[in-house]
Formats: sequence, C-alpha cells, structure tokens
Amino acid sequence: MSSLFYALTHIPQVVLPLFNSLGSWTYVILFGLIFMETGLVVFPWLPGQSLIFVTSSFAALHGAEVKISILVPGFFIAAVLGDTLNYLIGTRLIKWPWLEQRLAGPTMEKAKIFFAKYGLRAVVFGRFIPLIRTFVPLISGIAKYHFARFMLGNVLGVAIWVASGALAGYYLGSIPFVQAHFSTLLLGLVIGGSLPAVFFNLIKQIRRHIIERNL
Repeated sequence: MSSLFYALTHIPQVVLPLFNSLGSWTYVILFGLIFMETGLVVFPWLPGQSLIFVTSSFAALHGAEVKISILVPGFFIAAVLGDTLNYLIGTRLIKWPWLEQRLAGPTMEKAKIFFAKYGLRAVVFGRFIPLIRTFVPLISGIAKYHFARFMLGNVLGVAIWVASGALAGYYLGSIPFVQAHFSTLLLGLVIGGSLPAVFFNLIKQIRRHIIERNL
C-alpha cells in the first residue's frame, strides 16, 4: 500500500524509470491507468490529467524514451473506451431489481430531465472535474441517456481533455522554472481541477438557500 501511495504521489520519479526498465510496455500501463480511472467507478483516485501532463512533459525532455505521438492517441482511445464501459455498466446496473426500486419514481425522472436538458454539456465538461468524470458516464447509463449523444459528448470531452493536458505538459515541461517547481505546480493542477466542482456546489447551495427564504 505504501508503494502504491508513493507511486501516485511521485509520478515524475516513477514514470521515467518504468520506461527505462520496461520500454514500450510502459505505454500499456499508462493507458491502463487512464482506462481504469475513467471506466471503473472504484478507481476515481487514480491519476488522470496529472498523468497526461507529466508523461507529456517527459516527451519534451526525453523524446527518445517517451513519444508524444504515441501518448496522445493512446490516452484518447483509453479514455473513450473507459467512459463507454462505464456507461454500459450503468445501463446494466439499472436493471438490477434492488437498484431499480431505489431509483424509481422522482429520482429517476429528475435524472432523465437533467440529462435531457444538460446531458451533452455534463458529459463534455464533467470530464475536466476529478472524481466527477468517473461518475458522469455511469449516471448517464443509469438514466438511460441516449447512447449516440453520450458518445458525441464522450469523444468531444476526451479529445479536449487529452489535447489540453498533453499540450500543457509538452510545452511547459521543458521550461526550467516548471522543472524546478514541478511538484508544486502538479499539486496546483490537481487543486485547480477540483475548483469547478466546489464552485458549482457553492452556487447550488446559495440557490437553494434563496429558494427556501422565498418560500
């Protein structure tokens, strides 16, 4: 467990030695982590955006070992497949009698209304919020959101997510200041990615408080 914690909190110190020892098999591990983080709801704590940023920065510094031309399409495919699997799991879970009974009625109707109104935006922009991006595809499947619309949002969201993370890592990773403060900037990236969830939750609480006062 301690080794796993170290690996997740010291990505830069772990990834490059992996390439040196495992070679191309390291890509399989990296893509597998992205697939698990997006496709299996029990792994939302795995690195996502930070992993893309770090490995892309290594591609700028160590192009012989780490190739951006492999990372970008690999991360894209892994994330799209992961979200698709997560959606399909949701469509199967809702068929379980115990879950269907608990979600039947107003809860399910609210979920369907939400996805009918905000579904595409939720799938696209939910991709950029840690933890949330793992659950949006699952809830989309449970709410029976139209698969074609989900896949459109899935592909768009993943494309922007991977491209932004890879470009930022590749072009900023070689800057001396970034290298000197890499751990601090990486922590800032994680915190910054969580701010939208905090912001929207705050807005929701304020709106609820205003409604309750006007009743």
